[in-house]
Amino acid sequence: METKLERIADKSKNEKRPIFTSLYHLINEELLKQCHKELDGSKAVGIDNVSKKEYAENLDENIRDLVVRLKNKAYKPLPALRVYIPKDNGKMRPLGISIYEDKIVQLALKKILEAIYEPKFLNNMYGFRPNRSCHKAIKYVHKSISNRRINYIVDADIKGFFDHIDHNWLIRFLEYNIKDPKVIGLVKKYLKAGIMDKGQYVATEEGSAQGNIISPVLANIYMHFVLVLWYKEIIEKRAEGENFLVVYADDFIAGFQYQREAQAYYEALKKRMSKFGLELESSKSKIIKFGRYAEQNRKALGQVKPETFDFLGLTFYCSKTRQGKPCIKVKTSKKKFRQKVKAMKVWLYENRDIRVKDLMDKLSIKLVGHYRYYGISHNGKMLANFRQRTIEYLFKVLNRRSNRRSYNWGGFTEMLRYYKLPYPKIYVSLFD
Repeated sequence: METKLERIADKSKNEKRPIFTSLYHLINEELLKQCHKELDGSKAVGIDNVSKKEYAENLDENIRDLVVRLKNKAYKPLPALRVYIPKDNGKMRPLGISIYEDKIVQLALKKILEAIYEPKFLNNMYGFRPNRSCHKAIKYVHKSISNRRINYIVDADIKGFFDHIDHNWLIRFLEYNIKDPKVIGLVKKYLKAGIMDKGQYVATEEGSAQGNIISPVLANIYMHFVLVLWYKEIIEKRAEGENFLVVYADDFIAGFQYQREAQAYYEALKKRMSKFGLELESSKSKIIKFGRYAEQNRKALGQVKPETFDFLGLTFYCSKTRQGKPCIKVKTSKKKFRQKVKAMKVWLYENRDIRVKDLMDKLSIKLVGHYRYYGISHNGKMLANFRQRTIEYLFKVLNRRSNRRSYNWGGFTEMLRYYKLPYPKIYVSLFD
């Protein structure tokens, strides 16, 4: 099966507009069993409450029956279960949890779509792609601003991207390369499967539920056609100055040398998004003067320090090297810092009654997880601040344990010498 998918990827890579007319037969017993093997059995179950372990009890029979239904077009995905998880900003993020059998088929379809589109996605797309990450996207932005003549940043935010993907446009994008009606029909079934929200069925006339296995690749295909190709073929070719675009799922940043080109892109972007059923969040979208020399240019005009912008939880700001030369640096955004500190406080209070050793072990793991994401060049101070705030809350929590001996600061310090918490570490260099 891997060989067949590799041949699809090779065709997609080497042809300008590859056309695929026969794909549906690839969703066979072999591929479906492979997908079953790869799926995480610890994930939440859908509306049928069937887990991976339960499905595997009669795996051969279940897969054979599934293949027959797929061939006869009798397969119909069930509605996804709507669950809500807290976002960092205090709001709730809706997720869609498919039943286990639907997850198997979605993963098979995802593999086929990735084989087709991964070779076509441009290098400035970083979200939900193999061998790409948030850190690589951040490094791309930092390098583009630091090494090129970028003076203006367009920071735009799409309002509810996953909830407003236009189904008709998405199908048209897929049909540009895929001429297999069965595969197109299968995608349509997922888009129209609906949601079970608090026991009530909700039809899905637009959008692709976050949490579904198939949603990330569909979102990338949508952004590929709506934003990335348009930028490359229209904005980039018309620009006289240097510019760049970097995309991570629905988060994206564009930079320009000239103000007029930044403004023209921003106005055209609003129209472009509207055409495809999307809308920019005006309160979160802006053009700022930014770059290596933004600070000295603003000072020459008697203006305050340059504005900053946030991308993937980090704030980009203008600064100087130790030698006094202008440079671009990053740090944990104030918003993310407050959210992470609050989340750590909540976690500590929720776990205050477990053994101190277990608490400290788990806390160490959480701190290292924070360092691994935010441990980026220039961000040592914010990491140290996070560790210090964590220690302060830990001291309060340990002194509020019922029927336990309280700590004074001296005793607490001795405890920290025994149960050592990891110190901040820079895991990601912006200069590799």
